[in-house]
Amino acid sequence: MKRLFLSLLTAGVLLSACNQTPANSAAATTADSSATKTAATTANAATAPVMKFEKESHDFGKIKQGDKVGYDFKFTNDGKSPLIITDAVASCGCTTPEWPKTPIKPGESGLIKVVFNSAGKTGLQDKQITITANTVPAQTMVHLIGEVLTK
Repeated sequence: MKRLFLSLLTAGVLLSACNQTPANSAAATTADSSATKTAATTANAATAPVMKFEKESHDFGKIKQGDKVGYDFKFTNDGKSPLIITDAVASCGCTTPEWPKTPIKPGESGLIKVVFNSAGKTGLQDKQITITANTVPAQTMVHLIGEVLTK
């Protein structure tokens, strides 16, 4: 009985030892992948497009409830490669952004057109528009702010 118990214990220890990876090997693999990711991010940041806005926020002032106001956020691609905007999302369904669907070449400008519908809104408003593009970082935010007065 002792021999059977010792044999099972020995087999268990050997099997568990075979399934482990050496600590140094795992650390080296992690360090290599981190260095690769850092180098890739740095290279991408150096050549990535840069979305530079003339104004990152616009105050539409005081409007009456039910009015619609719009603003065109003008931007320039200050990077070294074409800027591709994949999405623009507002923080509320009452705000609708429109963006260029074609690539913006380096040095060229474009517009993000935003319309705010104040129906059902009152008081101070701050609508955030998040633009996703092939920039580093991938998301840029602009704001449309103002006050909605009740009729």
